[in-house]
Amino acid sequence: MNSQWQRRRQPDDVPTPVAVAVSDFCRRAKAMASPTEVREALALITEDEDFRVRTLTDTEPEVSPLGPFAVVDILRGTAPALASQRQACGYYEIVQELARVREEKTPVVAAPVALEVPTFAPPPPRPAPAGEPEEAGRAKGGKAARQETESVQERIAPRKRPLGRESEFDQEESPESEPRFLKRDLPKPRGRFTQVAAPKGGYQTLLRTEGKDILDSAVAQNDHRFSLLKSLAEHYNGAKGELTLVDLDSVLRRHELQEALSAKERQGILAAYTDQRGAAGRVGWALGLSPSELQRLVSSLGIEPEVEEIRERFRREALGARHLTQRLDLLGRDKYLADLGIKKRFTDSLRRELEGLVRDELPGARDLPGLSLAVARKHGAPQELVLRAIERLGLAGSLREQLNSDQSLP
Repeated sequence: MNSQWQRRRQPDDVPTPVAVAVSDFCRRAKAMASPTEVREALALITEDEDFRVRTLTDTEPEVSPLGPFAVVDILRGTAPALASQRQACGYYEIVQELARVREEKTPVVAAPVALEVPTFAPPPPRPAPAGEPEEAGRAKGGKAARQETESVQERIAPRKRPLGRESEFDQEESPESEPRFLKRDLPKPRGRFTQVAAPKGGYQTLLRTEGKDILDSAVAQNDHRFSLLKSLAEHYNGAKGELTLVDLDSVLRRHELQEALSAKERQGILAAYTDQRGAAGRVGWALGLSPSELQRLVSSLGIEPEVEEIRERFRREALGARHLTQRLDLLGRDKYLADLGIKKRFTDSLRRELEGLVRDELPGARDLPGLSLAVARKHGAPQELVLRAIERLGLAGSLREQLNSDQSLP
């Protein structure tokens, strides 16, 4: 468990689209999680596994509740039912705390510090006290002669102090004679703090002739003006401070690039609405736009009729699904139906249809699972979807009463 629940990257390095997808998946799995908790969970896997995360979050949750750490546990090979039990009993709260503790206890390797060569000169020999024997003076003189013959490396090497004897420096200077200040070995900055922003260029640079080459490259790399603004604002200032959409529009008009960008935006938005089957929320997520930014971009491009036509096509497709399995599957996609604005119409229509189907099979059924099995076999739909639809549409209570009353009759 210790090696499994260990960070593979920093939470700030987790891509925002992946974190948003996991947060939405946990919301649908009835386990809301904060952005911090989602990023801490995704920090336990490497960036090479992000595609597996998106594959899992693009589907509907099989069980609930499932939090972000449960998503990581499922990617490790744990069964969804077991992950749901662990989520309910508080297992992943311990895992989250364990990951934090392990990160705090991870040692930081400090850079080697070069040894400084002492620059002080050795103190002069003390004069011999009066009355000292001549032999002692000759012995000290021989010691001084030996010191002169020593090499520089030998003189600066640390000397061993005999036990029970203090050196002359310790006798002359006390520890309290001069204060000593030690520099703290601070850990190296990690994550987003390792990047130092370069100085921004001026707004006039974008207005000059060389600014057209800069904008050509930026327009080719960005899908819409909001991402283009974010990209350029990191390197250039605006006319009155930060770069704004007004500054960006004026620069694009000056270099005659606004029409090209608008055509690219129009094509990208309409293609995204088609790929996401008319769901505006999914379109905004795919393009990296907030709902207000998406609406503003659609209005500025004047493509509201085309967008509404695409959404109406998928509304008719959802309401006119022929096979029962398709309609039962759409019942579990509440967010999609609410985005299209047909949730009430769809549920009312499916409720009336399901009441008629159940009424035909009611006489020969004994319990609710048997009744759903009879309907599923007759119409070629999964029993689980039929039983789930009966419960979600509020038909389970009345049907149980009818089945109990039919069994009580002689």
